[in-house]
Amino acid sequence: MHKIDIDLVEMTMDVMKYTIDRVSATKIKIGKPKKEQELKELVGETITPNGVGGEYAFKMWKKHLAKATVPVDHPRNLAFVPAAPTRAAIMFDLITSASSIHGAYWMEGAGGIFCENEAMSWMVSLTGLPKGAFGVFTSGGTAANLSAIVTAREYWRENEAFKGEKGLIITSIGAHSSIKAMAKVADVEILLVDTEDVMHKEELQNYIDSLTLHQRKRLFAVVATGGTTNAGIIDDLDGIATVCEKENLWFHIDAAYGGGALVADSVRHLFKGIERADSITIDPHKWMFSPYDCGAVIYKKPELAKKAHAQEGSYLEIFKDEGAHGFNPSDYQIQLTRRVRGLPLWFSLATHGTERYKEAVERGLELAQKAGEMIDKKPHVELVREPSLSCVLYRRKGWKPEDYTHWTYENHEKGFALVTPTKWRTPNGFETVSRFCFINPDTTEEDIEAILDSMV
Repeated sequence: MHKIDIDLVEMTMDVMKYTIDRVSATKIKIGKPKKEQELKELVGETITPNGVGGEYAFKMWKKHLAKATVPVDHPRNLAFVPAAPTRAAIMFDLITSASSIHGAYWMEGAGGIFCENEAMSWMVSLTGLPKGAFGVFTSGGTAANLSAIVTAREYWRENEAFKGEKGLIITSIGAHSSIKAMAKVADVEILLVDTEDVMHKEELQNYIDSLTLHQRKRLFAVVATGGTTNAGIIDDLDGIATVCEKENLWFHIDAAYGGGALVADSVRHLFKGIERADSITIDPHKWMFSPYDCGAVIYKKPELAKKAHAQEGSYLEIFKDEGAHGFNPSDYQIQLTRRVRGLPLWFSLATHGTERYKEAVERGLELAQKAGEMIDKKPHVELVREPSLSCVLYRRKGWKPEDYTHWTYENHEKGFALVTPTKWRTPNGFETVSRFCFINPDTTEEDIEAILDSMV
């Protein structure tokens, strides 16, 4: 199965045609999932002792399986945090796979890692972190947040007084679910400041002051958010940085979604204080138009990450040798085996230039403001809060939670749009509302209008 024959050549041509058609398409169907049993009935057994053949397998993918997926780059997919990879990035993802580069060590992946580092240097420059700051590409925000918190914890435990203590971190209830998930993996306790809106300096300081002496001893980090997933809210980064410096705490910022907005002149000022962070998470597969999966973690002092994450082993010693010297991405995050997932971002940046990125991000910000204006003018809907970054929360007057759910499924079933409900905290609990998140610059005002009108 590793030999080259005419069947392989023909299959390669089929794959390239499929890719060209997909990349060059101006209209794509939104797709919808099917139940596992239904898919099994459509495609039959695909893994057999003798194989079903590439032609049959590919036909099943095109005819049935691809249609049971929801493309994240559909212009009316406004749910969760969608994605809109550039065509240049998508094409170079093929190159990345075809090149078979192991991106853990410079010795094996120097050319690819060099390209990643070029893209990373640009990302670091957006944060305003001091000279010497640098980062590495990860599988996504969860891996980036985990890598940062493990680095922070190991640095904290260099103090003998903390070696036997279980670490403690503070964030807000508006933080992304991955913060709680990675805290479980890192086996650190997490405490939540009771706000889904902006976490301010005063709230954080008051919370720290309320801790017991033992809790304060175990506290080693604060996680702020640079653009919450639910509503695009940016915490009081500058104020939180001041508290962290005063209390000698590691300051991590989860900007997985919002970090892309650092490129936009219109909102860059909202991130004041990000340059004071010890570590930052940004996901290029969100608002930097890279394909899945591509996250990133950036450190003010990368040497601390290297001390926490560099792996040792007799089979790895050659990578530390003089002849292999260079930047080794595996030294700075939790994964040893890794693909050079930053390559598509590098190629897209090199192809289009950073100004085009700025324009595309500004378009997402503009769409959110336009959606807010439309909602204000329509009698059947109203804003829950003013749009923040590219997120818009709004309610359909008179609807109950089940109405939002029914509407979501109905529009999805029609292949019209995917807009999902979320919850927003009110004085009386949590209210079910609707939410837009604009990433794709191909989304139009007409798309927004049609979605809102479908709620009448």
